Amino acid sequence: MAARLHEIAALPESEARCLPGEFYTCPDFFRFEVENFLKKEWHCLGRVDEVPNPGDYFTTQLFEESLLVIRGDDGMIRVLSNVCRHRGMPLAEGKGSARRLVCSYHAWSYERDGRLANAPRMQDKGVGAHNCSLPSFRTELWNGFIYVNLDDDAAPLAGRLGKLEALLASYQTERMRLVHSQEEIWNTNWKCLVENFMEAYHLSVVHPQTLHPYTPTGMSRKALSDEAFTSYCANYPDTAASRGQGAPGLSEEERRRSTLFCLFPLQIASQAATLLVSLNIQPLAVDKIRVRWTMSTYENELTAEELEGRLALWNEVNREDREKLERMQRVLGSRHAPSGVLAPHDLEGTIWDFYRYLSRRIAPALPLTTVR
Repeated sequence: MAARLHEIAALPESEARCLPGEFYTCPDFFRFEVENFLKKEWHCLGRVDEVPNPGDYFTTQLFEESLLVIRGDDGMIRVLSNVCRHRGMPLAEGKGSARRLVCSYHAWSYERDGRLANAPRMQDKGVGAHNCSLPSFRTELWNGFIYVNLDDDAAPLAGRLGKLEALLASYQTERMRLVHSQEEIWNTNWKCLVENFMEAYHLSVVHPQTLHPYTPTGMSRKALSDEAFTSYCANYPDTAASRGQGAPGLSEEERRRSTLFCLFPLQIASQAATLLVSLNIQPLAVDKIRVRWTMSTYENELTAEELEGRLALWNEVNREDREKLERMQRVLGSRHAPSGVLAPHDLEGTIWDFYRYLSRRIAPALPLTTVR
């Protein structure tokens, strides 16, 4: 399978093809992906303003790790292990605010930076902050997003994102204000959702009422890409109503499009003048993902009623995509699941970018004799 992936990724874009179905259904290949590169990549967990004040936190899961995202008394956002150092009890569930993190099992408590504060009746056991504080994971903040990496030796993230930052700069992404977050379970392979979100070919077919009126397939154009990301612009027709003004530095062209990007491997997002939607994918199995998605808006331009309408629209768009992907997942195991020809550059060129990313990340994990 690795050799086949490299072969497809090496094709010229004019001859690019889809990956065969087994790449989305083989449990062994999924485990290979997780262990050999997904656990070593940067993953978006949410937005900075989900934890605006000291003690504010939310919890999430990334592979086997239970994570606690919390703002400390020093204002820093940390991603801590959400596992008590005594017997392994989760310290928190969902989201909230805490003066201290107190284990519900034996009342061990931790400060907001993860330091052990108290371990009742353990004074003669040598337990203290020096050996029983909560481990932390590598964390970076970029454009108002929170990222984590489970690999202590991973290269920093932000320095790789210059082209993507330039693409988004006028939108003032970091100033977007969180208005909604939710989690869903989708019964599909993680790569299927990345590919679906990042191609314009399906927009007018799958979303005739929700997206076609203002982001029709025929007006979409592929945008910037490099080894860290791919993107395309879903342009609005002249007949579409204004989607808002947004930041003062936006050009009219930027106001009349949605800029969709994938920060490889698992963050997909749509940036428009007044609305930012980010879907953070957490693979659970070869055919199951958790989607944690957030919606943010630019300052207070949109009314509560308008925001309610945008949220309803995105819920319906996600429902339409989820229905298609879950149906497709059920048949991708067929020996006849195709390696079909990709659509032209502006419609599915982003998928070709994605395949080349996969090929780059899989190659270092293979014996040299396997890599073409």
